[in-house]
Amino acid sequence: MSSSSDPASNFPSGYQPARVWSADQPSGGTFANINRPTSGATHEKALPRGRHPLQLYSLGTPNGQKVTILLEELLAAGHSGAEYDAWRIDIGKGEQFSSGFVAVNPNSKIPALLDHSIDPPIRVFESGSILFYLAEKFGAFLPTEARARTETMNWLMWQMGSGPYLGGGFGHFYAYAPMKIEYAINRFAMEAKRLLHVLDTRLGQSEYLAGDQYTIADMANLTWYGGLLEGAYKAAEFLSVQEYRNVARWHALVGTRPAVLRGRKVNTAVLPERHEASDFDRAAP
Repeated sequence: MSSSSDPASNFPSGYQPARVWSADQPSGGTFANINRPTSGATHEKALPRGRHPLQLYSLGTPNGQKVTILLEELLAAGHSGAEYDAWRIDIGKGEQFSSGFVAVNPNSKIPALLDHSIDPPIRVFESGSILFYLAEKFGAFLPTEARARTETMNWLMWQMGSGPYLGGGFGHFYAYAPMKIEYAINRFAMEAKRLLHVLDTRLGQSEYLAGDQYTIADMANLTWYGGLLEGAYKAAEFLSVQEYRNVARWHALVGTRPAVLRGRKVNTAVLPERHEASDFDRAAP
């Protein structure tokens, strides 16, 4: 039997890593055209700005939807200061590498936020950081009592840590990689199901992730794990998502909230930009 160090056991057959990696090696699969090993801007272009203090530069991916869900929930709760302009950043075209975007997020990942209610404006990047910033700013969806607040942050940080295993790990190798690699798919399917079980166990203990309150932790996790239940990566059957009944109960509870439904439309083909609440009335069906 071949050992793991035997070139015959590797895939593609005979593959061995070079002594020093170089960027001309095939990588990225579906997203290879925008992948590179360096950071920074590739072209000069200023970001657009609307009339509201909060300017969001994003895309309707799970990470982008977290923020627009929170903004719509804040508005629904009566926080008029949460009005925002949402500009679509087409990552397939490399718009995240513009000089304007890189100035807001040096990591060139959506979402990114500028808060112009403060002079000079505050930049906020990383979806979890944006959720925390906005919840703190408006005093909503983040409990003040120590135990509930900490539990909210526990599950928010848990999602931030688990998301790469779902997207960059399982999702990439199952749906986007240029070849099906059995070991990689099995490795990340194992982790995806373990994470679903963690979530399912918690939601068997409480109505929401942090307890009896709906918080930013639910918003962050819904877009990723709810997405799996909705067929993300066309992997619902493969992962047997119907097994996770507590997750399904929570998904039905949280995912049908009007503000959640609105937030998940923003910066998608349905509603590429959002500048006013009335934009939803003109959104594509």
